[in-house]
Amino acid sequence: MDNQGIAGAETRRLVLSKYRELLDFSHTAEDRRRLKDAYRLVLEIHRDSWEATGREYVYHSIEVARIATREIGLGTTSVICALLHNAVDGSRITLSEVRRRFGSEVADIVEGFTRLSDLQTEKMTLHSENFRKLYLSLVKDIRSILVKLAHRLYDMRNWDSIPERNRQKFLDEVFHLYAPIAHRLGLYRIKTEIEDLWLRHAHADVYESIASRMQRSAAKQKVYIQEFIRPIERRLMKEGVVFDIKGRPKSIHSVWRKMTRQRVSFDEVYDLFAIRIIIRSEPATEKAECWRVYSIVTDIYQPNPGRLRDWISTPKASGYESLHTTVIGPEGRWVEVQIRTERMDEIAEKGIASHWKYKESGKTSEQTEWMNRIREALEKPEGELLEKSQDSKLELYSDRIFIFTPEGDLRKLPAGATVLDFAYDIHSSLGDMCSGARVNGKIVPIRHVLKNGDQVEIITGKNQKPKMDWLAFVVTPKAKSKIKRAIREEKFREAEVGKDILRRKLRNRKIPFSDAVVDKLIRQYKLKSSVDLYYLIAIEKIDLSGIRKTLTEEKAQDAGTHSREADEGAGKPVSSVLQPEDDVFVLPDSPLEGLNYELAKCCNPISGDAVFGFVTIGKGITIHRLNCPNAAQLLKKYEYRIIDVQWRKTDKLKTYLTTIHVTGRDEIGILNDITDVISHDLRVNMVSVNVDAREGGRFEGRFKVSVHDVKHLAMLLKKIQKVKGVRKASRVDHFD
Repeated sequence: MDNQGIAGAETRRLVLSKYRELLDFSHTAEDRRRLKDAYRLVLEIHRDSWEATGREYVYHSIEVARIATREIGLGTTSVICALLHNAVDGSRITLSEVRRRFGSEVADIVEGFTRLSDLQTEKMTLHSENFRKLYLSLVKDIRSILVKLAHRLYDMRNWDSIPERNRQKFLDEVFHLYAPIAHRLGLYRIKTEIEDLWLRHAHADVYESIASRMQRSAAKQKVYIQEFIRPIERRLMKEGVVFDIKGRPKSIHSVWRKMTRQRVSFDEVYDLFAIRIIIRSEPATEKAECWRVYSIVTDIYQPNPGRLRDWISTPKASGYESLHTTVIGPEGRWVEVQIRTERMDEIAEKGIASHWKYKESGKTSEQTEWMNRIREALEKPEGELLEKSQDSKLELYSDRIFIFTPEGDLRKLPAGATVLDFAYDIHSSLGDMCSGARVNGKIVPIRHVLKNGDQVEIITGKNQKPKMDWLAFVVTPKAKSKIKRAIREEKFREAEVGKDILRRKLRNRKIPFSDAVVDKLIRQYKLKSSVDLYYLIAIEKIDLSGIRKTLTEEKAQDAGTHSREADEGAGKPVSSVLQPEDDVFVLPDSPLEGLNYELAKCCNPISGDAVFGFVTIGKGITIHRLNCPNAAQLLKKYEYRIIDVQWRKTDKLKTYLTTIHVTGRDEIGILNDITDVISHDLRVNMVSVNVDAREGGRFEGRFKVSVHDVKHLAMLLKKIQKVKGVRKASRVDHFD
């Protein structure tokens, strides 16, 4: 037999030995049968590579499976998935075939593994947190992630076999994805190893420098540890505590991290090793026993109060439980001491720690319940972790999806988001012009609902613009807001055109353009504001050919209404005229009879203003504000015609015209923001708007609005004042 044949035979014996190890972890005959079936299938699929090299894919698959079961603690189902993880490619064996032979559970895990492997991770360093969330939301079963973790750990251990072109990608994935995920799942031993391997391959010189210095000091550290723990052992034995003490050096990565974060040298890292005291205790007395040991340790060595970490009373988010303290040992050196029970140590070192909580908004009660079920599964003595149950099904993040741009950037959107939502999430102008998209290379319409992990390229059209029906299918607040704003801006642009059309029509018919005329047209067409009137004129929904007749009819209707009111009020005392159900003023007893009232145009009072009444011969009573520009003259010259009036309390809401003066920076969209506050936030009716640009990038605007009272007006002014770009918003004391 030649050397190649000898090497091949040796490899076969090695692979067979590791395969038998896997069989030893199978607890039932059915599990062993399924595992054998998967092993034979892998041998058949990789026959060519197996005969050529004797290892490659087969050895890799078995090693990944071994890591999954021996180091992560997974069972037969996961081992089968690990064996098959790189076999399903659509040609040699399909996912449907896996589902038929091994069941839906295995097929779902393998499918999830494949989806994770297919992700673009080139820009992971810019979106690491979102990538971790995407990983957790992209798969149906958490074991897809755990098998992938085992796969990447194998790769890092066999660095020389990784092609040069893939190495940077692997390093980024390990640092930004797998180490944090291992930490969150409580796989601390694996986390520590892959962090050290990352540092070794990413920063070889730094790794070697720290490793060599730690190696040189290892013998001294061992002697020091024995000296440190000797008095603790004596006291614990005297107190009857059943315990075990371990001394361990810090990982190279953790030393490097401390050096970089604290900006210190190797010699300045004071806790290069830690002492772990593991005590045997019943569950009911765990906490008390840990604190008793803490008391003993701190009686012997002085603690640093600022370095106490109580993860027993309040476990870490990952479920980690332990007491940590740092004390001054012999020679004045700081030593970290960890105190925990056997149960706590088992969970922290060997299994998936209990559960971690997500800080994002969502169904936290369901997440906590799901993770608590994982805690219960882990604390069972059986080795078949997370198997034969639904506890590993991932339904977290079901309310959101993660989408890739063509450049590999990652965007987070709510579930049900469409192509149009994605376009607006990138930029409002892209959303306004969006006419479709290429999703994973396929052209789809703007209504297309996106799925987790989709890659989306937006298609735009020069003539495309936002439409009202877009609001029916977008789901993100940002898209809805941008669409509404774009529609309003378009409406205001059209309204300016309509305003010019109205001016010309009135001029041609020798009718003066004024607020009174505009108000009459608003009433005639039963509209809410002048903007609505101008817009409808611009889009030819209102025909102005008979505008003279329209205004004449409206005037006649007003005259008839006033005539009927005068007839109904004639001959009655003043109190009966001013105090019917709809009136808003109360007058004291007065000899004046048969008088109506009106609000003064010079100061425009609204409900809640301090007011007085002025008797005008032949007209009735005019209501003025006390700070009216004309008040001083009236009070001085015509004191005998002044009467006290008060606002009448009523449950009915009335509206009063007033004018608001607004100044600020002349920025794009500021008018829309102001009108949005007026019309939508507080639902105030705008009668007219006049805005002028000033020098220095400033603007001044006057908004005639209808408000209920002074409180309503104050609320409106406060809201407008908060609009970005607005400098001042105030009430105008009189109309121009």
